Amino acid sequence: MADLSLPLETFRRNARVNEALLKALAPADYALSDGQGGWTIERHLRHMAGFRVGWLWNLSREHAMPLLDPTQKDADGDPLWRWQEAPAEELGAALTAGDEAAVNAVQAHLASGEPFADPWNEGSYRSHPAHFLMHTVVHDSHHRGQIMALLRQGGHSKAEMDALDDHWAIWRE
Repeated sequence: MADLSLPLETFRRNARVNEALLKALAPADYALSDGQGGWTIERHLRHMAGFRVGWLWNLSREHAMPLLDPTQKDADGDPLWRWQEAPAEELGAALTAGDEAAVNAVQAHLASGEPFADPWNEGSYRSHPAHFLMHTVVHDSHHRGQIMALLRQGGHSKAEMDALDDHWAIWRE
């Protein structure tokens, strides 16, 4: 099996950055938006967490199942995400569970040699399953940047924003 140590370490650091951001949010922060129709901070976080289950549902349904509630179905008859209606403060648990499921899927597919499913023929990380982990890191980073901008626009002080920027130290360890 390929050495996954660097992609896994990167993925774990990404989780720590997400945790640092979540710890810094006050309850009122979840409702912050740009006031021009853009997403709220809660919507960005919900999308980040939902990204994992959405992709896993297409790539490796077995590994998506712990993230789903089979007693609730969408219009297509597919199970709904467990955190569909969860309060914003519970999205950290959704991110953690999604990260675990993503790592399990990548490790299982590498061990078996079976590629991820590709039901929509859009490409499913054929060159290496760990690219799913890297895609998740990039996706999270994009949305964290948007969240940081919303916090700044929402009136967070320079000191508060500087404290949030301390998360960069995680990447330099």
